[in-house]
Amino acid sequence: MSKLTLNKKVKAFTLSEMIVVLIITSIVVGLAFSVLSLVQKQMLAIQKNYSNSLEINKLETSLWLDFNRYSKITYDSVESELKFSSELDSVVYQFREDNIITEKDTFLIQVQNRYMYFDGELSNGQIDAIKLETTKEFLNQKLFVYKSNDATFYMN
Repeated sequence: MSKLTLNKKVKAFTLSEMIVVLIITSIVVGLAFSVLSLVQKQMLAIQKNYSNSLEINKLETSLWLDFNRYSKITYDSVESELKFSSELDSVVYQFREDNIITEKDTFLIQVQNRYMYFDGELSNGQIDAIKLETTKEFLNQKLFVYKSNDATFYMN
C-alpha cells in the first residue's frame, strides 16, 4: 500500500508556471501604478485650473460690484492702484506682480497687462472700464469690466 501512495501524482503548478504568473502580475501592477500616477497628475491640473478660474470669477464679481457701487473710479499707474470712491466710502485695488490686494480680499492672480479706459479711450486717471489679461498660468484669460456713465456724470 505504501507503493501506491508514492507513485500517485499530485496535481499542481510547476515552478516555471508560477514564475510566469508572478511576472505577468508584476507587469499589470506596474501598469496600474503608472496609470494611477497619470490620473493623479491630471486631477491636480484640473483642480488648479478650477481654482484659478474660481479666483478670476471672484475678482470679476468684486470689480463689477465696485464699478456699479461707486461714482468715481480713478487709476494711478505710478502706484498701480485702482481707487473707487463715493461721498461716503472708498476702496483701493493694488496691483502687485503676483496678486491683487484690496482692503477685504487678496486675489492670487498674476496680471500680465492692464488697460484702463474712459469713454472708450485708454486713460490714466478717471476711468469707466478696465481690461485685465492674465498670465499663461491662468490660461491668458481676459477680464473686462465697465460701467455706463449717465448724464450727471458729465455735468460734474
